[in-house]
Amino acid sequence: MSKKTVWFEVGENETLADCLERMKEQGYMAMGRKEEPVFEDIDGEPVPVRQIVKFKGVKIDN
Repeated sequence: MSKKTVWFEVGENETLADCLERMKEQGYMAMGRKEEPVFEDIDGEPVPVRQIVKFKGVKIDN
């Protein structure tokens, strides 16, 4: 039995639930989550514009 890990990024127009369902359809289960802020330079100042959310998916192959 081996474990395969893949990171799934939540799409810009996708909900967290949509991403989790997509993972499930591909045979993966969420085993972790990370968020990364995205900044844009406006008038010389970094301004947060959105968050990138990624789920760590684990698939077990028999």
